[in-house]
Amino acid sequence: MDKFNVHVCPVCNANNFSPFLTCTDFFVSNEKFKIKQCSNCGFKITENIEDEKNIGHYYQSEKYISHSNTTKGLVNSVYHRVRKYMLKRKRRLVEKSATLQNGKLLDVGTGTGFFLNEMREYGWQVTGIEKSDDARKFAKTEFNLENLPTEELFKLKENEYDVISLWHVLEHIHQINENMDTFSRLLKKDGKLIIAVPNHNSYDAKHYKQFWAAYDVPRHIWHFAPSQMKQFGEKHGFKLLGLHTMPFDSFYVSMLSEKYKKSSLSLFKGIFYGGISWITSLFDKAKCSSVIYVFEKN
Repeated sequence: MDKFNVHVCPVCNANNFSPFLTCTDFFVSNEKFKIKQCSNCGFKITENIEDEKNIGHYYQSEKYISHSNTTKGLVNSVYHRVRKYMLKRKRRLVEKSATLQNGKLLDVGTGTGFFLNEMREYGWQVTGIEKSDDARKFAKTEFNLENLPTEELFKLKENEYDVISLWHVLEHIHQINENMDTFSRLLKKDGKLIIAVPNHNSYDAKHYKQFWAAYDVPRHIWHFAPSQMKQFGEKHGFKLLGLHTMPFDSFYVSMLSEKYKKSSLSLFKGIFYGGISWITSLFDKAKCSSVIYVFEKN
């Protein structure tokens, strides 16, 4: 079976790469995957993964919280508590970025639908795109949301949405350039594109190296730093308006990373190193474990 490999950098179009790291899929398979880096811009790409049609079994784990909604384990319990706070924070960021109290929102990779439900409750007209059948069923049962499968994205009406959001989704999308072009087509003039992704230039990424949970191979194909995200957005006709931090990710990712290292006192070590990462990001948003990028369609 043919594997998905990239020979031209999606960010800068260079075709020279060098080895970066070999990481383990700690979530599902325990397989090892290599990550390469663009020799020109430093963008990082997971190599030799399954194509879009066949990668689904790497998501088939109760531990994959955005699809299963599991509360098992301390880390996932913390995740649920933090999510409630972050839903409000995300909503306010959307309202501020769009300068609207309500409008039309498209959320791509909407998972189990908590964010879309939050936005709908505050008057937004919402559309969700989600690949997972189980996650769509959960959103229908829990929130009565009729989220659409991935292929429906390309059939949506042009110039329709005030905001398109992707919360830790872009790093999963195989056809990344085609999707970015579609987002531009679907947004209204001056519409906002909000993208949250892990940041391989963060303190915790550099500290944990191959154990950094946010590499999450092979589910994460693309690994961005802020300079690369800015360049990638501009390539597709978007202007970067600003960066925002996801402070809890520093702790969540660090706790998972300590678990992957099989550290003793992993919770306390995760809090300690996550705290250092968080403090670092207070002085430089571009050093946060995960960064939210707000783009405007030119």
